Amino acid sequence: MQAGLFEMRLFSDDLRTILQAQADILQAMLMYLRLSAVPLLWMILPLAVVTAHLQSHYGYQGLNAGGSALVKVQLRPGSENQARSLALDLPPGLRAETPMVWIPALREATWRIAADRDGDYVLSVALGDARFTKTVLVSNFVGRRSPIRLESGILNQLFYPSEPPLPVDAPISSIAVTYADGYVPVAGWDVDWLMAFFLFSLGVALVFKHRFKVTF
Repeated sequence: MQAGLFEMRLFSDDLRTILQAQADILQAMLMYLRLSAVPLLWMILPLAVVTAHLQSHYGYQGLNAGGSALVKVQLRPGSENQARSLALDLPPGLRAETPMVWIPALREATWRIAADRDGDYVLSVALGDARFTKTVLVSNFVGRRSPIRLESGILNQLFYPSEPPLPVDAPISSIAVTYADGYVPVAGWDVDWLMAFFLFSLGVALVFKHRFKVTF
């Protein structure tokens, strides 16, 4: 690629040579991408798993004592007629600030809850005789937070690994708690954790590039 760039500068008045140099650069870039694809394929799956777990710790702000959040329960298609039997059971330390609000177009029931004190809680949603649980973390510290519990599925578990999936035959498709987006303080700035992770990884790569004989 560097040779092609030098060739374009040296023979800037020769259109045919410039076109041939561009073709050589393109061929070299394709070769570079092909060689990079092998380590990328080996890295992408473990990196996706690690990213999902880091997201659960750093991607959301915890519900604070005295603060509030929404609990959203979505029913599966065909289960709308059971909506009136939905009930939210909260443990001591959490309380409901509003009654259930039912949105027929979304098949979704919503409550606003408030936290009286810090703690790691488990609330439950009752639908008929069945009960389904959802974790809620009330804390200012870093901890595992699960914004949503979904039905069974590989992608659902990959992106939201903090809780087991809902039962396959459950009339509920998801239970969510609206945590605010989390940030990581970097030099006095609130930065998205993915950006902080990228900058940290880039810094480590630059520090150790000579040791591992890597060139950019």
